[in-house]
Amino acid sequence: MMRRTLFAAICLLITQTVSAGAIDKLHQFLESTRTMRAEFAQSVAARNGRKPQLSSGVMMFARPGKFRWEIEKPYAQLLVGDGERVWIHDPDLRQVTVRKVGSALGGTPAALLAGESTIEKNFTLREAGDKDGLEWVEATPRSPDSGFEKVSLGFAGSDLRAMELLDSLGQTTSLRFAHLERNPRLAPSLFRFTPPANSDVIGE
Repeated sequence: MMRRTLFAAICLLITQTVSAGAIDKLHQFLESTRTMRAEFAQSVAARNGRKPQLSSGVMMFARPGKFRWEIEKPYAQLLVGDGERVWIHDPDLRQVTVRKVGSALGGTPAALLAGESTIEKNFTLREAGDKDGLEWVEATPRSPDSGFEKVSLGFAGSDLRAMELLDSLGQTTSLRFAHLERNPRLAPSLFRFTPPANSDVIGE
């Protein structure tokens, strides 16, 4: 009986030690990373099981509040957050959508990476174990208007290597990061956007 109790206690201790790791890594990553640049491969899978939509490009952020998400393939699209507004440019449609950064953005993945390090204000964090050789932490938005059910972040050592997003429609977006640079020098102009003259601007 004593052996069983001791074994259970050891298992609990190991579980608690492991479970503290991924959340700590997320905190350390946010506290030590002011800027980031990485290439990404993105897969979007619908709930109905249709063939996933694939895309790739480059993402950057400069905390607090600024980010650039540039999809290069298969179709160009650009998202820029300048700290006050979020701009979405679709060159093929010659269309720009703009909206103010409000409380709803506080629960989005972009805000999780580009926001302040006190993420518990907008997210509830939970350990999600190991998968695909990565340690995962799950972040659930506190705001019901975020559009996301949960966001999972995968770490290899101290580096962020993956994100998985489940939205309110049951759609899953998987992101894998490569050639990640932490704290590179990024030009302020990367986080500014001026709509092209021939574009329709929709929104605020």
